[in-house]
Amino acid sequence: MTRRIGVHLGTSGGVSNTVLRAKEIGANTFQIFSSSPRMWRASAVDPEQAERLRELRRQYDVGPLVIHTSYLVNLCSVTEEVRRKSVEAFRGEMERALTLGAEYLVLHPGSWKGMTRHEGLKLAAESIERAIDGLPWQGTQFSVLIENTAGSECSLGGSFDQVAELVMLLRNHAPVAVCLDTCHTHVAGYDIVSAEGYEETMIQIEATVGFDAVRVWHCNDAKAARGSKLDRHQHIGRGTIGKEAFRRLLNDPRFAHSAFIAETPVDEDGDEASNVQALKRLVRKSK
Repeated sequence: MTRRIGVHLGTSGGVSNTVLRAKEIGANTFQIFSSSPRMWRASAVDPEQAERLRELRRQYDVGPLVIHTSYLVNLCSVTEEVRRKSVEAFRGEMERALTLGAEYLVLHPGSWKGMTRHEGLKLAAESIERAIDGLPWQGTQFSVLIENTAGSECSLGGSFDQVAELVMLLRNHAPVAVCLDTCHTHVAGYDIVSAEGYEETMIQIEATVGFDAVRVWHCNDAKAARGSKLDRHQHIGRGTIGKEAFRRLLNDPRFAHSAFIAETPVDEDGDEASNVQALKRLVRKSK
């Protein structure tokens, strides 16, 4: 059984070198930031780096390329200035993703603090529509992936229903699909640890976002307890989720089309490789 398994990588030394780094640690997919995740301003993509990235990906069959949006982006902020800057920044994220040939751009929908959840949902959809207007995404494999969140108060996307609502609002206006995070799912209160709970959670996924829409799983163990709403990532198999849950997920044929990417801590050299290998070891060999 072949699975696309990778990790979030830094881009120091040039974005194209991430392909070589991915191969070095045994990954066949990876995720990056296209700019500093904690700054509004971003540099344009170097065309030579973009072309080399595409060439190396073709050469080594590495993909999909997943980009994670900046942590500053809040497309449903009650503050007009923050929302304006977020729309501009998100448009820049999409422009860079298209230049780099990325298949997916992962987005946290934002915080609706100061308004109702429904108002926040509507505002997020409108902001995404505005940001993508006029960009040349048609005819590409590019999609914006709405990621589920850890379920903290006022955080849009804390349930599969909320993610599905946003996707439904956008499906006629933008290329949208879904990224699910194991840590977020777990601490939001869903059971993915027990066999019975896992199947119940799968029923809820099917009834809301649907299996086909889940293009990426962020594979992160959790430091906090189920239902705690605390987003604290842990190394694979060392947290409150445990390796058997990841074994179940990685071998689930309903996600044969999905990529599995770790966003685990980097406490020391080799952690990126060890988490990739930990996931790969859980995949059953094809007979």
